[in-house]
Amino acid sequence: MLGDLARNTRILKLALPIIGAMLSQSLLNLIDAALVGSLGETALAGVGIGGYAMFMVTALIFGLSSAVQAQTSRRLGEEAPERCGEGLNAGLVLALSIGIPATLACHHWAGPLLSLINDQPGVHETAASYFQWRVLGLIPVAMAFCFRGFWNGLQRTGIYLRIMLITQAVNVVLSIILIHGLFGAPQMGADGAGAGTTLSLLVALALWIKATLGERSLHGVLHAWPPMTHYLTLLKLAVPHSFQQLWFAAGYAMLFWILGQIDAASVAVGHVLVNLSLLLILPGVGLGLAAMSLVGQALGSGEHEEAHRWGWDTVRVALPCLLLLGLPLWVAPQSVLGLFLHRPPLIELGLLPLQMTAAMIVLDCTAIVLAQALLGAGAHRTVMLATLSLQWLIFLPAAWWWGVHQEGGLVAIWAIQLAYRLLNSLVFGLIWQRRAWQVLRL
Repeated sequence: MLGDLARNTRILKLALPIIGAMLSQSLLNLIDAALVGSLGETALAGVGIGGYAMFMVTALIFGLSSAVQAQTSRRLGEEAPERCGEGLNAGLVLALSIGIPATLACHHWAGPLLSLINDQPGVHETAASYFQWRVLGLIPVAMAFCFRGFWNGLQRTGIYLRIMLITQAVNVVLSIILIHGLFGAPQMGADGAGAGTTLSLLVALALWIKATLGERSLHGVLHAWPPMTHYLTLLKLAVPHSFQQLWFAAGYAMLFWILGQIDAASVAVGHVLVNLSLLLILPGVGLGLAAMSLVGQALGSGEHEEAHRWGWDTVRVALPCLLLLGLPLWVAPQSVLGLFLHRPPLIELGLLPLQMTAAMIVLDCTAIVLAQALLGAGAHRTVMLATLSLQWLIFLPAAWWWGVHQEGGLVAIWAIQLAYRLLNSLVFGLIWQRRAWQVLRL
């Protein structure tokens, strides 16, 4: 059995490339926003809305990644390398089967769909046009999710990082060229950011295919059409996770609606706090993805106690990381908020909630890691039910009651969220300790 240092080293060796790639991937929308900032507020608002709409659509196929990773890591643990590609084969077919009609529908009805989010003249037109360009990249994204899950399941996470870094470089260059019409290219304005991002995703897909075909003979990739049982197994894993992601994102939309019932200042400050928290938990999510592979491999080898230990070992590695990341928010909240907010009343409003956000990141550590570890065990339905029940049945109603009805404002809502994050970790810790996930078959 590995010692503590060796186990921690293995966790970090898997997680660090994933963390780097996820941080890079999270910059896609931010890069587009930064590049069109010089075009004015209307273009910036349109790109922001179009990017959020793309995030919602992408949630529909997000579960493919965790489903493929769970199956691949299980086959790896079973010492059946020739079967490691089974999940990927079925995933790629499903990515095309779902992605083609979804792309056509979203492209055709972009205008009506985007009007549900914002119908201001100018902003709506920009958002709809930008979204039409971005949604052309839905199929490459769906297929890339499958490749990412496959390679992470094989515990070769460095491929994910390399491809994401190349993708970001291509995105920046192409978007600048198309936005401003350089080197004879058409001057597309905000649409150029969407087109550049989609083209960069096609480059990423080509890189994924090249990396995978180089070793296809070792893992049974693309050797034959998958049998129906492979599709059913993958869907059983992917659908709950995709459903969870979609409604989890909708929960944040509901949170902003609740903040809007208070005042515009609460919405502005809340937007900064939420985006900071989502960025800072990425290392925890990356460590959780490492746990997903380690747990799946251990279960495939029949080492149930080892699988259980990998979950808690990863939590112990993630906890000091998230504590360190949250420290600046606690000790220097005014300086941190000053980077995003430039009016003293807004900074004052956000001081205590930002310190609560630092505490939330730490308190949520167990849930962040163990939720991913449970996905590695195939407990996708359990994760979905726990996550959405706590968010929609407890947190959001309580946030509205104390924040709006009882007029507690932003501070009361963030205090409720602090308690919710603690409860979230307690629930996932209990689920992990009960070990019902150890008997699931993939």
